[in-house]
Amino acid sequence: MSLDVREAAEALLSGEEREPLTDAWPELDVDTAYAIQDEALRLRLERGETLIGVKLGLTSRAKQQRMGIDSPMLAWLTDAMVLPAGVPVPSLIHPRAEPELVFVLGQRLSGPGVTAATAMAAVDRVYGGVEIIDSRYRDYRFALPDVVADNGSSAYVTLGPVGAQPASLDLSLEAALLEVDGAIVDTATGAAVLGHPAEALALAANALGTRGRALEPGWLVFTGGMTDAVDVRPGSRVAAHFSNLGSITLAGS
Repeated sequence: MSLDVREAAEALLSGEEREPLTDAWPELDVDTAYAIQDEALRLRLERGETLIGVKLGLTSRAKQQRMGIDSPMLAWLTDAMVLPAGVPVPSLIHPRAEPELVFVLGQRLSGPGVTAATAMAAVDRVYGGVEIIDSRYRDYRFALPDVVADNGSSAYVTLGPVGAQPASLDLSLEAALLEVDGAIVDTATGAAVLGHPAEALALAANALGTRGRALEPGWLVFTGGMTDAVDVRPGSRVAAHFSNLGSITLAGS
């Protein structure tokens, strides 16, 4: 028997590991998955969380090809998802970390019709960041509607120490080195994110526009993983080092 939107949102918010929704609900499509995501956000706000922005996922071509899609996905960020720098990563099901470029908006961005240029004009600051993802699905087994419904495998986000004026950086060339226990395991530049992270920002504004929403001043926009995600194991240390935006180090608990 398939779940309904409310039941699916509640099941995913429980934080318990489970089989993919599409096992019991094979007809689940992406539009309905976004309805589950929105219902989960409503429940989060109802219990006292505050909406602070959005994140994009599957913004690299390699990840899109692995999922068999041709566009990224969008998910919500709330204040409960912010992990301050230096705080150990809480116990999760199977946490993974990835470096991202992060925009803080100074102006409202409302689609449709937002371009990369108009998107960048709305940005106040750009930061380096790390996202901790943690799918609720056992063995990371899911189809695209499953991960959309699961709010893009969201868990925590950490903002780096350096906020820069966007005009002062070439974000397509801004590099991130991903380090695990002292060894560099991956590297990428902002060009890995749709060619330029401004494209991800514009996409987010336009996608939200189709859902009757906009990107608001002060919101964070995590633009998507620059590298593949790495496991955050108990006792391990994961660090992201950016060319101009400082470093972030996280410890597995």
